[in-house]
Amino acid sequence: MSKAGTKNIGINWPGLRPPEKVCNDKKCPWHGDVRVRGQLLVGRVVKARMQRTVVVEREYLVWIHKYMRYERRRSRIHAHNPPCIDAKEGDIVLVGETRPLAKSVAFVVIGVLKRAGEK
Repeated sequence: MSKAGTKNIGINWPGLRPPEKVCNDKKCPWHGDVRVRGQLLVGRVVKARMQRTVVVEREYLVWIHKYMRYERRRSRIHAHNPPCIDAKEGDIVLVGETRPLAKSVAFVVIGVLKRAGEK
């Protein structure tokens, strides 16, 4: 652990820094026991009404060969939101895959890349 109490989670992403606040959440990748492995996804928080859980929506393009065009698709991911990161609705976040944390939660918010209302 570093002097701020955060551990190195092994992810190098432009603009990603460890949180300045310290939490005692067991499911936090920076201060708890959860390891981040697998996919890293960027998305926008669309709901933040659950306790320590957010819904992240990501848009992507799929090539449709028959029409020789791209189709826009969306998917929603439930992700654990540690109190030290505290992502709000409208934020652009980086989420990482973990072991299953709940029935529908297998991702954790690693950091906020852009806050809602920032330019």
